[in-house]
Amino acid sequence: MSLKGKTLFISGGSRGIGLAIALRAARDGANVTIAAKTAEPHPKLPGTIYTAAEEIEQAGGKALPVLCDIREEAQVAEAVAKTVEKFGGIDICVNNASAIQLTGTLETDMKRYDLMHQINTRGTFLVSKMCIPHLKLARNPHILNLAPPLDMKAKWFKNHVAYTMAKFGMSMCTLGMSAEFARDGIGVNSLWPISTIDTAAVRNLLGGATVVAMSRSPDIMADAAHAIFMRPSREATGNFYIDEEVLRAEGVSDFSVYSPGATGPLAGDFFVPDEVFARTDTNIKSIY
Repeated sequence: MSLKGKTLFISGGSRGIGLAIALRAARDGANVTIAAKTAEPHPKLPGTIYTAAEEIEQAGGKALPVLCDIREEAQVAEAVAKTVEKFGGIDICVNNASAIQLTGTLETDMKRYDLMHQINTRGTFLVSKMCIPHLKLARNPHILNLAPPLDMKAKWFKNHVAYTMAKFGMSMCTLGMSAEFARDGIGVNSLWPISTIDTAAVRNLLGGATVVAMSRSPDIMADAAHAIFMRPSREATGNFYIDEEVLRAEGVSDFSVYSPGATGPLAGDFFVPDEVFARTDTNIKSIY
């Protein structure tokens, strides 16, 4: 059960969850394209496409760093073409790139609204669209969207309707494309964390050190994604997976390795349905 020789195309994978997924695949000997915008170091954000590529190579994989703004159709087409030219095809598409701003309707300027929708919803649609012709030729092809379950409760919309619409747009890509490409054997799924994950977004926007101390590492999402990629794509499709539940199904029962510094309850993430919290015995507190 390995991704050795498989090729992953990951949007926005220069840091955080996307990079963790890349490194987990690299440990199997996979090929990974990092298609992201960060070419120069950022004062508040760790990593570039080039540092990510170095880490992938050091982990045992092969890397292709591509400077790519997924809002630009030509750039996505070029990134996909370079991937196929270098590695011979695409087996897995990971829609990781995302933009966030948690503001109400009157506080959300339209430039930021457009950014979230162009990256989250449109970007996921575009990257998937460009990868699908190559996925159709692959054995056990997968699209994985880092997007939440479609839990259509007003509480997820009322404080940041623009962001929620943009993230749920990614989820609707999962719902629609899983059915549209079922005959082609492409597994299309979403993956979302039950708890907050220690990423730049949490550190800079979503509570800082307090929430970081209540979060798990990106490795839990990477391990869950890897488990999904191992599943038969014709059977495992159209699902809105939760990271912890994926790993529990794989036999994992001790999750302490993912939050070694936590001393109290973990923070429950956005968009996690109440019934998911009810199913877990993890000490977790919904803070949103």
